[in-house]
Formats: sequence, structure tokens, C-alpha cells
Amino acid sequence: MMPDLNPSQIETESASVDAAEVALVSDATSPNGEPANERSAKTRQLLGMKGAQTGETSIWKIRLQLMKPITWIPLMWGVVCGAASSGNFRWTLEYVLISAACMLLSGPLLTGYTQTLNDFYDRDIDAINEPYRPIPSGAISIPQVVTQILVLLCAGIVLAYGLDQWAGHEFPTITVMAIGGSFLSYIYSAPPLKLKQNGWLGNYALGASYIALPWWAGHALFGDLNGTIIVLTLFYSLAGLGIAVVNDFKSVEGDRQLGLKSLPVMFGITTAAWICVLMIDVFQVGIAAYLIHIHQNLYAATLLLLVIPQITFQDMYFLRDPLKNDVKYQASAQPFLVLGMLVAALALGHAGV
Repeated sequence: MMPDLNPSQIETESASVDAAEVALVSDATSPNGEPANERSAKTRQLLGMKGAQTGETSIWKIRLQLMKPITWIPLMWGVVCGAASSGNFRWTLEYVLISAACMLLSGPLLTGYTQTLNDFYDRDIDAINEPYRPIPSGAISIPQVVTQILVLLCAGIVLAYGLDQWAGHEFPTITVMAIGGSFLSYIYSAPPLKLKQNGWLGNYALGASYIALPWWAGHALFGDLNGTIIVLTLFYSLAGLGIAVVNDFKSVEGDRQLGLKSLPVMFGITTAAWICVLMIDVFQVGIAAYLIHIHQNLYAATLLLLVIPQITFQDMYFLRDPLKNDVKYQASAQPFLVLGMLVAALALGHAGV
């Protein structure tokens, strides 16, 4: 629920296709004669990614673009991990539907709220860097954007309360997380705090939104959220911090000009790249060590095996040229991080942590 927090910054939205990908589709056409690269641009626009084309007139598609659906996926996966770590999930229709409701809360509603809020406060910067975005392009008015923010926020809190009622919580755990996460989203994007301007704090907030916050929501829905799960997922989120730093390499020059203290700006490209990969790898190994400690050796071995291809792709792509290969590295390596999260969650659920 808090998951909405940083997704506002989950700038995987910036996963623009590279020149090679554009070349591959530039001459292709769809059955109705529409160029494939134009179709690709429309898709990127709808998902809220960079490289989007302008000219969309449907207000509902514009609203969806503001919500950046591409950023919902990690939060929804986090709910799955939380449900797994609770050890109480059962494959019944009721449980599947209630899980889907929690994913709706963490993804479309609260992440959508966060992303819209972020675009609202970044509208001046976007007018320079991404003028095709809905707000700077004038495709949607400021009052319409404010209405969307409030509707998504209220709908998220109402749904969170409904999930608490279903779970029989005496204390409205999920509702409190939804409200707290929404507030953190606000101070992440809005001045004067604007946490995203701080390389360490902002990126950790983003890493936690990927991993810890939605995990807590899924775990609390089906089990008792305890201190062990909270600490472990916050520790795991340090690997997410490394992933968040990867997104900073695409905007080094802009961040430097605007005085934003991203890690690549503070430490330089090479040093920041090494900090990034070490955080991604070391903290996953730390989780594997904990799984060995609680006698979940098979799960620990599986998690360690999933780290190996990540290291391989780090060497092949990211460390050699982080500016050029950031998106390629994320696409090749992040699936292994995501699978590793589920492996760890299943181990925790099996151990009854």
C-alpha cells in the first residue's frame, strides 16, 4: 500500500527503446499499414515511457499515460511476494480475488496516484526534458490532473480499509500503510523536502517502494506483519536502491545542471556504477545467508544461482558503459532479481518467519 511511495519515481518509465530497436521496427508495418515504429510510440505513450508520440486526444488514454502503467508491475509483484512470505496464502477463488484487489491498490490506484503527483510537480522540468508528457504538452489541464490525484488517493484509501475489514484487522494496518505511503509519495515529489533530489535517501525510498512496501501489504493481508519481515525487506530494499541508481545514469547531465545530487553526479560515472552493482549483489547474498541461517538451504542456493546471471550482465553491459547500456542491463538482469525476491519470500513462508 505504501508501495505507492516511490513508484512515483520508478523511472523505468524511461525505458526507452535504443537505436537498434528503433532500426528493427522502422521499416515494418502492421496489417492495416501503420508503421511499426509508430505503433511502438503509441504503446510507449500509453505505458508512460519515454519516446512517446504526441497528439493523443482521448482523455482516458491521457489519464492512463499520467499513471504510467509500466511502473505498476514491480509493486504488484511485491504483493505476490508478501502473500508468499505470509505462509497463509491458499489457491482459492476468494484468495486470488483478494490478492488482485491488493494489487489494484498497490499498482493502478496508489502507484497511479504517485505517478500523477510526480508529473504534476515535475511539469516544469518535463517541459524541457519530455515536452510530450500530458501536462507540459497541454493535453490535460491542471484542474483535471488535481482531480485525478484526489480520486486515485481516495479510492486507494477506501480499498485499503476494505482489505483491512476482510483480513479482520483490529488495527487498520493496510489503511495506515496506504496513508503513510501516500504522504511519503508527496514529500518525495513535492517541495520543500522533495526527497528525490537526494541521491541516497531518494533512491532508497525508491528501492523500498519496489520491495519492502508492497511486500508488507501482501504479508499483512494474509498474515501478521512482524518485525522480522519488516527488517528483512528493508535490508533487501538496499538491493533495490542499487537498481534505482541505474535509472540515474540516463539523466546525468540534466541532474548536474539542475543541481540534483544523484550518485553518478556525486561520485562520477565509474564509481557510481560500482556502488550500484555492489549493492545489488551484496545485499541479495546477505538475504541468502539469512536463509541458510534459518535452514532454508535449497532456497538460499537458488537465490545465489540467480545472482550469477546478474553479475554476468553487469560485466557484459553495465560496468563497461553504464550510460549506453543502462536499459539493456535492466532488461536482461532485473528478471533474476525479481525471481530472487519470490524465492526468498517462499523460503520465509516455508520457515514460518
